[in-house]
Amino acid sequence: MSFGGSQWPQEPRQPYQSYGEPEASSSSTPDWAALADASAARARRKRWLLIGAGGVATAAVAAIVATAVVFTNDAAPSGKNASDLPTAPELPNQTTQPEPSFSTVAPPPPPDPKDFISSAKKDTAPLSADTLFPGKKLTMGDRVYAKGPTARTTNCASATQASLGAALRAHGCDQVIRATYTKDGVAVTIGVAVFPTQAQAQAAVKQSARNIAPLSGSGVAAFCKGGPVCRFVGNSYGRYAYFTTTGHINGKSVTKGDTKAFQPGDDLAEFTFRQIVRRGEMQASAAATAPAG
Repeated sequence: MSFGGSQWPQEPRQPYQSYGEPEASSSSTPDWAALADASAARARRKRWLLIGAGGVATAAVAAIVATAVVFTNDAAPSGKNASDLPTAPELPNQTTQPEPSFSTVAPPPPPDPKDFISSAKKDTAPLSADTLFPGKKLTMGDRVYAKGPTARTTNCASATQASLGAALRAHGCDQVIRATYTKDGVAVTIGVAVFPTQAQAQAAVKQSARNIAPLSGSGVAAFCKGGPVCRFVGNSYGRYAYFTTTGHINGKSVTKGDTKAFQPGDDLAEFTFRQIVRRGEMQASAAATAPAG
């Protein structure tokens, strides 16, 4: 069809391919799918080749290391023949340093604290009313006793009653130290008689009554005077004999089961025993740490 003698030029035809059906005739368009498959196959072959080469290289390195270890162990020392090495007898077996020596003599046993309080020859620490009964009060558990008068005498019989004085003299008493404590209307005098040896102290306690004279004064009224029944107890440890006299300050007699009077006497006897033991321990400790000679 023409319009005014002119004719529209025809557009060139684009390559056409229906979906799902390949073109029957050859075309200038590349087969992109086939090219992609071929490229992937080449990449796989290359990867397997690299893995195989790496395994071979690893095995080779391991073999080289094992061979080197074997050769190292078997090879003779470089620079010196095996025959030039010193034999066992030629190796040095002595040094210039002295060898440590140990004594075969067993060390002496530690001093026995009781040995120091069983004889005047060893028992040389200061002794007085203040060393035996220090401070202004005595605490035993929840019980507190006020300290009253103290006294010391070398006339041992003057600090006693009944037959105790004669027994102290007969067995060589050196001195008697006394102290009185009070609590809730009960007074206790504790007396310590000192002898040259343990055997003399034991004999004095066994032979006589145990009546230590009550000590009053310094705010403590006289007690156990004029007839009331009081409690007298005695014992010994080492070269020390110790006695207690317990009574009510108001003159009441101490009866059997009188815990108000029994407890203070027992506490004072226990405290005195501990003080004597401690005296031996302190002297034994000092002897153990003293320089030899």
